[in-house]
Amino acid sequence: MKHATTRQSGIRPGAPAMASLCLLLAGCGGGSGGSSSVCIQNKGSDTMVNVAQAWAEQYKRVAPGVDVEVSGGGSGVGIAALIRGTIDIANASRDMKPEEIEQAKKNTGKEPKKFIVGYDALAIYVHKDNPLAEISTEQLADIFAENGATIRWSQLGVTIPGGQDEIIRISRQSSSGTYEFFREHVLNKKDFKLGSRDMNGSKEVVELVASTPGAIGYSGMGYNEPGKVKMLRVAMRKGEPAIEPSVASTLSKKYPIARALEIYTLGEPAGEVKSYIDWIFTDAGQKIVEESGYVPLPAEARKK
Repeated sequence: MKHATTRQSGIRPGAPAMASLCLLLAGCGGGSGGSSSVCIQNKGSDTMVNVAQAWAEQYKRVAPGVDVEVSGGGSGVGIAALIRGTIDIANASRDMKPEEIEQAKKNTGKEPKKFIVGYDALAIYVHKDNPLAEISTEQLADIFAENGATIRWSQLGVTIPGGQDEIIRISRQSSSGTYEFFREHVLNKKDFKLGSRDMNGSKEVVELVASTPGAIGYSGMGYNEPGKVKMLRVAMRKGEPAIEPSVASTLSKKYPIARALEIYTLGEPAGEVKSYIDWIFTDAGQKIVEESGYVPLPAEARKK
């Protein structure tokens, strides 16, 4: 499916958006002889792309007549496509902004509906040989934010094996929900300092940290590579207890930069889209969240 341009955002409320969704649900491209009866278009968060692909593969066994076509690109990319009415489900590792919700209503006549499908402890990664064990969000802001003064590991009392002292900042592109979340909750909405290495995907952040002794980066905990990188304990402020990113600390809300993993639809989902989302909340769907390295919803939250 070709990406729509921003000029295509002026969809009239009501019927055109419904027509677009009907076309989406008619069938996926690339199928064998067009045998698939229904296709659900799912786009967005790179943090969630692995779990979304695993959901799609497993759901194909549950509902053989339904294909879920998954693509990443970042939360902003998925939300933009939802606003245009060109996908059925947007994956997001951040909340939709009020102006995005209003634009979706204006374009499609439908208000986006949010579903929380799991949780993530946004992890701070350093090279496996980095002796640092913990960091505060204040220190992170001083490393990553514009006008932040921390540019060398020695300023944190750290000596990197091999003598690398410059802090190499690994970040994400601005269309990433992880970028937006980090900017809002760690940098307090300040701009990022220029000169970071901005990666297209969550996996690429961790891979670059793993190969760069002086690097520090942020990414979903589902991308952890034990033995190659290290996830730091995080404190809200220097001197406060630093918390390890884990299932328990995320559910207890003790980990200071935990976040929800979300999917959005235009209005209340119906038909095969509703059936698919209902399945995500089952034990089978939530087991995939856990197997992907994230935090499944507690049983009481699934009922809601």
